[in-house]
Formats: sequence, C-alpha cells, structure tokens
Amino acid sequence: MNLKSGIAKVAGKSSYWFLHNVLKGGTSFPGKFAMKIDPEVLNSLAKGYETIIVTGTNGKTMTTALIVEALKKKYGDILTNPSGSNMQQGIVTAFLAHKNKKAKKKIAVLEVDEANVKMVTKLLHPSVFVLTNIFRDQMDRYGEIYTTYQKIVDGIKLAPNATIIANGDASIFSSVELPNKKVFYGFKLPDDKDENDFKAPVNTDGVLCPKCDHILHYHERIYANLGDFFCPNCGYHRPELTYSVNQIINQTPNSLKFKMGEKEYSIGIGGTYNIYNALAAYSVAREFDLSEEEVAQSFAENKRIFGRQELINYAGKEIDLILVKNPVGLDEVLHMLNTEKDNYSLVALLNANHADGIDTSWIWDADYEGLNKDKIKKVLVGGKRWHDMGFRLEVAGFNPGLMTTATNNDALLDEISKLPTKKVYILATYTAMLSLRKTMGEKKIIKAGMYT
Repeated sequence: MNLKSGIAKVAGKSSYWFLHNVLKGGTSFPGKFAMKIDPEVLNSLAKGYETIIVTGTNGKTMTTALIVEALKKKYGDILTNPSGSNMQQGIVTAFLAHKNKKAKKKIAVLEVDEANVKMVTKLLHPSVFVLTNIFRDQMDRYGEIYTTYQKIVDGIKLAPNATIIANGDASIFSSVELPNKKVFYGFKLPDDKDENDFKAPVNTDGVLCPKCDHILHYHERIYANLGDFFCPNCGYHRPELTYSVNQIINQTPNSLKFKMGEKEYSIGIGGTYNIYNALAAYSVAREFDLSEEEVAQSFAENKRIFGRQELINYAGKEIDLILVKNPVGLDEVLHMLNTEKDNYSLVALLNANHADGIDTSWIWDADYEGLNKDKIKKVLVGGKRWHDMGFRLEVAGFNPGLMTTATNNDALLDEISKLPTKKVYILATYTAMLSLRKTMGEKKIIKAGMYT
C-alpha cells in the first residue's frame, strides 16, 4: 500500500465512522472521499480477497445476500455491500466499513451495477462473475439489453481466468464467445420436454436469437424471456446446465419450497424470480465446495433485506415493502401477490428521479390488469408521480372510490394506519423506497440509518 492509498484509507474510514456513529447513515460518501484522494484505492483495499461479482438487471441484492449467508457456513471472513450501493464508491465504502476477521480465506461478494463492471474489474481482478438476467431497465441510462450486456462483457474480458456462473435460461448469456470457464444454472421442470415448441407472448422482450435474429422458440418458459429456448432457424439453444431446479413444490408471498436434485430447499420469501436468485447462490456455493446440507441450512436461516420484501410492523399492520423498478420485475411481483390467500391493501409509490429512471412509461408494460382485485380492499398511491400511478391503476380496472392519495411520507404513514386490512403490500421505486425508509427511521418505526 503506497502513501496515497494509505491516506485515502484512513480518511475514508474516519468519514465512515463519523457518518454512522454521529449522523447515523451514509453508504457512498466515505467511498467518494477516499477516491478523491486515491482514485485506485479499491485496488489496495481488495488485496488478499477472492472476489465474486454479482451483476445483472434484477436480483443482484437478494442473490448477493444468499451467497453471503451460504459461504459463511464454510468461510470465516466474508465482505459484502449489503446496502445495495453497487457503484464504485459504494463498493469502496464496503471495504472501508468491513472489520477483518482471522481466516485462511478472505472472500468479497459484491453486487455491482452493470455499467460499473468494467471499472470495478480493473481494480478488483475478480475470480467469479455471477450473471442473473438482463431485462429492459432504465432505458434512459442503459439502452437496450444488448448494450447492457456489452458493458458486462467488456468487464469480463479484463478477467479471462475468472469463472462465469450465469443463468443458462437467459439466451443472451451464452451468446458471446469468451475464454472463461462457464457454469450455467436454470430450470428443468418435469413438463420441460424436447417435443414442446412454442413462442413467448408477443410483448416479451429479448426473444430474438442472438446469433441470427430469428424469433426464439421454447420447450419450457419460466417467465419473461427465461426458459429452455432454442432457435429453429440456426440451431442456437440453451447450454447444458450444471445446476438446476427440477420442481417447484409450493409458493406463497412469504415462502418458497422447491427441489434441486433430490433435496428440498426452502426460503422465507416469495416469487418465482427468487428461486432463480437462490439457484444462482446455490451454484456459487457448490463451486466453493459447500455441501447441499450447508446450502439448505443457509437458505432456511436467510433474513429479509431492506426493501426487498422487507417485513415491517407498524400501527398493527404487517407491511411487506417491495422494490419495483422495471416491467419484468414488477410483473413477477404482481404474480406473487396473486398467491396471497388473505385480503390485503395495495400501496403503489412511483418516483422518477435519476436512480429510478426518469421515464415512467414502463408501468404501462406491467400486468396490473391481472391482479386479483377481489383480495385488494384498499389502494393507496403516492410518490412524486402519484398522479401517473393512480391513473395507471384506474385504467387497470381499480375502482377510484377505493383509491386514496398521499403526497408525502407523513401523510402516507397516516393513511397506512387507517387501511382496513392487516396485510399491506407496498410496491415502491428505488428512491421512493429509500425516502419512506428514512421517514420510518426518523419516526423509530424501523432502525434509523441502516441503509439510507
């Protein structure tokens, strides 16, 4: 460690201590401060760590959390960025905040924003890339899915000896020739038969063959463009899977039970998309020599993480706070809500800040029409774009008489306390979720300053 990086490290650690012990928050500033002194401080901080990068459109935070919990079963020192602050400055902060433990093997499991993979790889030299999926997301920032994937590939090319652990059900991930070792995971359900031959629905993104631009067909489709795909024109098809889910046993909004091989696994969270996240974590754990029993135990013990189906008790309500940010992710959350057996109230919060994506037209691509409205006894809309959100739900068939508006967080919490059901699902975009959690922290509803 040179003098400049040493000063940057001390300055960054000091700012982190002050922010978290005096101001009770801050996940990016310490990293920004340290990088002002030494732009390559991450290189020094990461020395001695075997690094796993988790990236993709949806599922990064949950997959990272599941990997961390699994690897803790075998390895003593696991560093991560649990706040979801996944750009370079947030990753630097994660290293500054980490308290080293005595361990033979030090591992960093880092969620990394797709557009930051290249610059982070330059400094970290990862040994593993975990790729979750690529969907249309924040078009003003990322562009189309092929542009997003190219950003990831540009990073992977800087680490040709790293292993790629990728979702084999996503046709884009096996489309580029790379020298890296590849491990693919996906679904192999009993009704996934080679004689099946059908197309995805017409409004599904990412279903053109990456090799010849013909429309892909499927033997089995799990959701969106994910499944056992093949191209009838050029023969491109899903790669051989190393790890797979072969049965979904049961799903509720708060639990999943599924089989991989002959063993059953359970996690205390809902949504088919989270089975993919668990499968990705399982694949990493198995590549790091964990037993199936160790993985199963870690899944059973996994805790909810902030904003991703986070459970909050307030005013006698059981609140489930869920981040939504793009049509595919939102659709899967809506499908999950349809597994709810009890009546509930729906809260929809829409912002259009830079971190959310300034174009809100994506809410029209999600299937609000398909929600079981008989179960929803009240609808509450909020966020800076509450009017757009309310109009979208009216068009989807929700009775305006059952809808209430809250234009700020204080009013929102007051309205939540008056909702007629015990169960409340809050679907919030990123900055709306952070803003609400900040207000909840200030009011002592949740622990203040956790990841705000």
